[in-house]
Amino acid sequence: MTDEERELLIHPIVAESVQHNTQTLSTLRSLTASLFGVSAGILGLESYSGFLFYLLGTLFVSLLVHMVLCDRNAGRYFQSPATELWAGDVVGGLSSFVMTWTLFYGLLRA
Repeated sequence: MTDEERELLIHPIVAESVQHNTQTLSTLRSLTASLFGVSAGILGLESYSGFLFYLLGTLFVSLLVHMVLCDRNAGRYFQSPATELWAGDVVGGLSSFVMTWTLFYGLLRA
């Protein structure tokens, strides 16, 4: 019996729990992407600085989820923590970010 098989016997992966965790993280990313867009628009960020703001904010949220919600052990809550926690939904939240960013930038600068 390999170490991975032994670990799965001790701590089995429950598909419903993994699906719930992934959905919760996706919802959190969507909400924070919109909030980052509002912030970037209010701050008047343009071009690369706005996208850098989004990227840094998304990484900060991932760090907070890893440190606070996952108790520094994301492997317990996600099957593939590197892709689901750190890289997942970064591109998906980009459209929400750009929409709210341009909306608030246009409202305040026009």
